Amino acid sequence: MAAGNELAPIIIKKVVKGGHGHHGGAWKVAYADFVTAMMAFFLLMWLLNATTEDQKQGISEYFSPSTVSNTTGGAGGLLGGAAVSSPGAMTSRTAVPSVSLELRPTSGAQDGEAEVEGGGAVEDEDPDKTANISEEELKEEIARREEENFQKAEAEIKQAIEDTPELKDLQKHLIIDQTPEGLRIQIVDQEGKPMFASGSSRMPETTRKLLAKITQVVQKLPNKISLSGHTDATPFRGSRSGYGNWELSANRALASRRVMVESGLKIEKISHVTGKEATEPLIKDDPKDARNRRISIVVLREAGKENKAPAGKDSPEARAPAPVGPAPDPSFRRDWSGPRLR
Repeated sequence: MAAGNELAPIIIKKVVKGGHGHHGGAWKVAYADFVTAMMAFFLLMWLLNATTEDQKQGISEYFSPSTVSNTTGGAGGLLGGAAVSSPGAMTSRTAVPSVSLELRPTSGAQDGEAEVEGGGAVEDEDPDKTANISEEELKEEIARREEENFQKAEAEIKQAIEDTPELKDLQKHLIIDQTPEGLRIQIVDQEGKPMFASGSSRMPETTRKLLAKITQVVQKLPNKISLSGHTDATPFRGSRSGYGNWELSANRALASRRVMVESGLKIEKISHVTGKEATEPLIKDDPKDARNRRISIVVLREAGKENKAPAGKDSPEARAPAPVGPAPDPSFRRDWSGPRLR
């Protein structure tokens, strides 16, 4: 066939429609980082709005260093590089400047001392100062504080009576002093002006009010309290058989205890209640003196009897009573402890 009669080749084009190429999951990582950052941002905004200035300061100090770093920068190891920032640990700009102490001992500081930044040494401060004092020093400290409390209590009692018009006349019936046992408060009779009914444990209303004023002061002290009743040496004359000054002094002490408990004194603070008859006269030269009839309230010392009050003409040692007549039979002495008086 002639060349001019040859057929042209037929070309068929097929368009193949396919999906997009695989892009990978990198976008997911970026999206997760974005969501985490947004959560942190909103959490920060909430904290700034919900916390006080003191709480913000505490959070700031939590992220600030509490000790000095031993490294000069980088990782601090054998292969650690140099840090871009200034040497040492990074501190927060919002943190309050403070002095950091080196925890390990240094050659320049003595035992019990720590070196401070900038030179010099300070002694370690013990938060519990009483842990390092001796037993003798502790007793002296307790005795000193008790002395202060007793002096304040004495002043308060006198002031309370002074401020009460109906009790002003009873000031001469009140004797307050300190003994080896503790702070002693005595309510004494005066000639013609008894604090109890004659031969009885019944007390007038003024005596009750005086005991109530004393209770308001002594109940604030942590010390225990003892009560004792005293009579003069005049023999008891009554119709009751077997009832004498021992029973009378004890009953008056018990009556005083009841009034003090009714006035707010806790029963657990009462150490003991005692009737002593005329064995310890206040006026030893005249055992029948009216002032020997009295109620003695003692706020007991906690430091023990080692801390004795200074001796003098009015001290308990100088007023130590001499035996009056034959010694009383101990079987007639009446001692009661607090819990059994209910």
